[in-house]
Amino acid sequence: MKKAIVFDNSGTLVERYRVVKDILNNHISTNINSLDIIDAADSLALVVLQFNSNKLLSLDSNMLISDVIKKYDIDFDISFSTKPVSKADVKDILFSEDSAVVCDITDGFEILRQKIPEMELCNGSALIVDIDLGLILYTITSAGKFFPNVFKTIDILKSRGIEIYIASGDRKGAIDNLAGILNINPDNAYGTVSTRGKGEVVSILKDAGFKVMMVGDGLNDILAFKNADISVLTIEQQEEVSPKMMDKTDYIINDILEVTKINF
Repeated sequence: MKKAIVFDNSGTLVERYRVVKDILNNHISTNINSLDIIDAADSLALVVLQFNSNKLLSLDSNMLISDVIKKYDIDFDISFSTKPVSKADVKDILFSEDSAVVCDITDGFEILRQKIPEMELCNGSALIVDIDLGLILYTITSAGKFFPNVFKTIDILKSRGIEIYIASGDRKGAIDNLAGILNINPDNAYGTVSTRGKGEVVSILKDAGFKVMMVGDGLNDILAFKNADISVLTIEQQEEVSPKMMDKTDYIINDILEVTKINF
């Protein structure tokens, strides 16, 4: 039987460093899980901006994010939400929002540079939007570096003839770059896919005759876990895991290399 493994990216292949700014309270945090913020509320959505955040450094720090999105025709996608929302609805909010400014994103850059001097791998920005209030409540800036055994793990799996896929809520450009670095078929890399989208990737592979393992670390992997033949929760990121995930997984691992030891 053909076999495929679908990896989430941030927190799974890449050790994630994240800066979250609470705009209303002007407070910056580095130890908050953005998915937990959204899951704890009724009308929040994680919106991933499809551009390289470093470009913001050349702009006026007090320029409205809404004006940046309009002026530079920045695309976006909804990665995670607590209730159904259309891209058109979010676009209306992003185009009219008048509180969040460029420095709400760039304020986190120096913190990330201290962790990752190059700050390139999976560099990107996202917004947490309150759908009901029409406000940008949080900005998220992130960067990452590979967990130590990622390349070894991918090489072993490839040597066994297993097809490797990435399905991530992260920025599309970053995921394309990641696939290139890992020498994964670019057609097998899916960026900025929603929770439902990850589940669909797994279902499509199963329909194509693959036995599928899903490897992830967060709430946006939960439908993919449900649809996969084998689900693997990685806690290598060493962040608190939602209890909702603990009873939805077949295996829990501390190191990505442990994937190669699972009977598959």
